[in-house]
Amino acid sequence: MAKKPKAPLATPTDLKSNSAMSVADALNGILADSYAIYFKTKNFHWHVSGPHFRDYHLMLDDQATQILGTTDAIAERVRKTGNVTIRSIGDIARRQSIKDNDADFVSAADMLKELREDNLALVAKLREAKDIVDAAKDNATSGILDDWTDQAEERAWFLFEASRNG
Repeated sequence: MAKKPKAPLATPTDLKSNSAMSVADALNGILADSYAIYFKTKNFHWHVSGPHFRDYHLMLDDQATQILGTTDAIAERVRKTGNVTIRSIGDIARRQSIKDNDADFVSAADMLKELREDNLALVAKLREAKDIVDAAKDNATSGILDDWTDQAEERAWFLFEASRNG
């Protein structure tokens, strides 16, 4: 069976190629970290236990849904800049900076703390990307980054408040 020739993914964009590549690299890193946080949040959602089980279980599910909801928009922004995005779990693993947690048991308090720190790390990455997209004059991505930053800050805030004693 003859292989089909590869068709280039030449999405038109007015961004200069170096700028578009910088934007794509930043967004693909954010996408990889978003998936890493999504999977960790679902992991903790499935394995949370303790006296606040129901509250934490529901909050983590809501947060996971919100995170997953951003992934398609992130990938589509990459494509709109004329670049390619993540293609596999292996690609995510190569790009992610958020560490996985495969521990057999994690206390609810440690879950909330770890996810709070992960979301704050994502906020930092989003702010770095904001500088990159602003330098590239990618106004559309810049505006969306503000929304994603606000969502990650809100998740960190909820995780912090849920973990406070008293």
